[in-house]
Order: sequence, then C-alpha cells, then structure tokens
Amino acid sequence: MYKVAIVCLSDKGYRGERVDTSSIVIEELVLEKGYKVVKKVLIPDEYNMIVKTLEKICDRKEADLILTTGGTGFSKRDITPEATLEVVERVASGIPEAMRYYSLQITPKAMLTRAVAGIRKDTLIVNLPGSPKAVRENLEFILEPLEHGLDILLGRKSDCASK
Repeated sequence: MYKVAIVCLSDKGYRGERVDTSSIVIEELVLEKGYKVVKKVLIPDEYNMIVKTLEKICDRKEADLILTTGGTGFSKRDITPEATLEVVERVASGIPEAMRYYSLQITPKAMLTRAVAGIRKDTLIVNLPGSPKAVRENLEFILEPLEHGLDILLGRKSDCASK
C-alpha cells in the first residue's frame, strides 16, 4: 500500500470561494487502487507555503507520493511547477511528458500545462492540473505505471527488466 498526500493549490479554494473538487477526484482514484490517503492540504498559490508544505511531507516521510492539483497554467499566480522544482532532488520528466502526450489526444490545450514531477528523498511528487476532468484523465493514465516506479523508489523491487 502506498501512502498518498494530496495538496491542492488554489487561492479561491483557500479563501472558501470555490469548492476543491479535484482533490475529491484524486482521493477517489487512489483509494480505488488501494492507496492510503494520509494527508489532504488546501493552500493558496504562495511560493514559500508550497515549498514548505512539500518539503515537510517529504522530509518527515509522511507520504510515498504527493499529488498536487492546480497552479500549473499560465496565470501569474500559477507557480506550482517552480515551487516543486525548488523541492525535488531529481526530476522525473517522463511523467508529465506522458500526461501531456495522452492529454493532447483529448485537447490541444494540453500543451499549455507546465506540470512537473520529481523525487525528494523517498517521495515522488507529481503536479496534476486543477480541472477535475483533466485530473481524472491524467491520473487514470499514470497510476498503473507509477506503481512500478514507486516500488523501485521505495526499494520494494530492484529489477526493472521484464521477462
């Protein structure tokens, strides 16, 4: 079982002006896969707050996987990728590349996401979009292959070769 933290980045959600439905979708999908949601956080699009939240979860080994939602677009307040890159020690560029590739089959607007993914200590962080529809599409696409990556990261498997 993998421990998951869900971090929603939304100024409006933080102020109570919008309901965070993307986190609900994330929770639903990871629970279906047998993951355990150990933390849910809703914070504003504030760089230092995002960095500190991600660092704390990773450094305290609270979660194996952090899934963020929101803050990956072109708005001046969309800073989730930059904050994530500040935190990670190793970039996992294939994950957002795969999500963009898959999403481009659905909408050309997928090219506008700036999502990133990376590893800090023993935790994988993946940025997801803020739209519940896009969260569902992306997460359903990446969850199965992520299991293999998490097993390798956590030392549960040591061989990547297929027979």
